Amino acid sequence: MSSIRNDHEVARDLATEAGQQLLRLRARQGFDEPEVLRTLGDRTSHEFLFSSLGRLRPSDAVLSEEGIDDKARLSARRVWIIDPLDGTREFSESGRTDWAVHVALWENGELVAGAVALPAQGSTVSTVDPPWLPEERPAAQRLRITTSRTRPPEFVQRLANQMGAEIVPMGSAGAKICAVLLGIADIYVHAGGQYEWDSAAPVAVAHAAGLHTSRIDGSELSYNRTDPSLPDILVCRPELSNMLLASIRGVAERDGADPHAAG
Repeated sequence: MSSIRNDHEVARDLATEAGQQLLRLRARQGFDEPEVLRTLGDRTSHEFLFSSLGRLRPSDAVLSEEGIDDKARLSARRVWIIDPLDGTREFSESGRTDWAVHVALWENGELVAGAVALPAQGSTVSTVDPPWLPEERPAAQRLRITTSRTRPPEFVQRLANQMGAEIVPMGSAGAKICAVLLGIADIYVHAGGQYEWDSAAPVAVAHAAGLHTSRIDGSELSYNRTDPSLPDILVCRPELSNMLLASIRGVAERDGADPHAAG
């Protein structure tokens, strides 16, 4: 891989290649020992991404779910934020395609490039060529909210009930945000706890494609912070954002409940 490629291409190519390695590992290892497969997947992808970035972008810092958090990143101008295998549970289950590889670049306070590989779906979405948003959804069409299949926040069900929306459970955060990008869902909302690497790459692509991205209180998503915890997120079609933020506030106020409580 040439070191002269731009950052968008580096993110896309590294995410795609890591995903291909994970597919080969999955085929070779099988699914009889899911914990072993998860561990191998995390390690294999992290080592490839970390070493590749060290070669291609040796002056940049790296924040990885699977690596040691070197606080030198806090004074760095450029930081790659990677999730080598987002959706490890789904990766270790035969037939599931809702797992991903995330590669994003943060520079001077902003996400400037990103890619999400969906290897089992045969695709990578990236800031090289962000997806076109589907045409504006018909007003009469039922809203579709994608959320965690294993740890759905309780308030999401209340939110869905209030809006008459359909819940679409899914694994990886990257897969869920890509579902909104590709028109499979209209909304992704989560408040059950996440980290920067869970959302940086998909948010970079979503923002480039014109989707609304924020915390569930409407504040900006911030990255490369001292504490990489980023517990909640809203990604949706832009025309839905004001209504959704008001609905989230209304559910929390009416029920007197913490949106971050798991279901």
